[in-house]
Amino acid sequence: MHGEILIVEDDRKIASLIGVYLKREGFTPRYAYDGATALALVGQRSPKLIVLDLMLPAVDGWQICRKVRETSNLPILMLTARGEEAERVLGLSLGADDYIVKPFSPRELVERVKAVLRRTYQNSANRPILLESGRLRVDTEKRKVTLGGTPVSLTPSEYSLLVALISSPGIVFSRRQLVRHLYPAGEEVVERVVDVHVGKLRQKIEQDAAEQGFIRTVRGIGYSFTEGDPH
Repeated sequence: MHGEILIVEDDRKIASLIGVYLKREGFTPRYAYDGATALALVGQRSPKLIVLDLMLPAVDGWQICRKVRETSNLPILMLTARGEEAERVLGLSLGADDYIVKPFSPRELVERVKAVLRRTYQNSANRPILLESGRLRVDTEKRKVTLGGTPVSLTPSEYSLLVALISSPGIVFSRRQLVRHLYPAGEEVVERVVDVHVGKLRQKIEQDAAEQGFIRTVRGIGYSFTEGDPH
């Protein structure tokens, strides 16, 4: 793997350490030590992924995540000094694709970066190029999703979940199975993360919450994709 990784971290020693480990894996690190610089670099450099510290001065990581998601599906890996589940879930609900809690192993961080990039730019050669259900269409070659001909903008995690579900309509996936699909390297995450991503995905592909949508909740187990057009 290669390409630019934007490291947004106000602690320069930590940022430099992350950069050293990313360089060893063939990546090119770029640095931003404050939120304003980070947002400017996102537009100027088009990095492959952002490593984003939440606790930044002035413009914090939460604000950066919101701003980036307004215009881009660029993968985001959050760095947080807090390990509370609620904070991790909040970050994911804002559109982050993964998180790692400080203090962390630089090697683990690099593996997380690589895992997010694999999910984002994964090879689709072993699955059908076009996956369709009624008005919903997924072009896995172009990584393009449309609903009734209108493009749908998904984060890498939302896209990965949708492909897993629409590829096997009627099959019930447990939350644990979907966690393994999102984090195939075995990263430790809470299963509630799946609920957050499914909730965001539903908002984007299901226009009428009062009607039966594409994704069905199987109480106490997980989720399945509706067989046939639900509308």
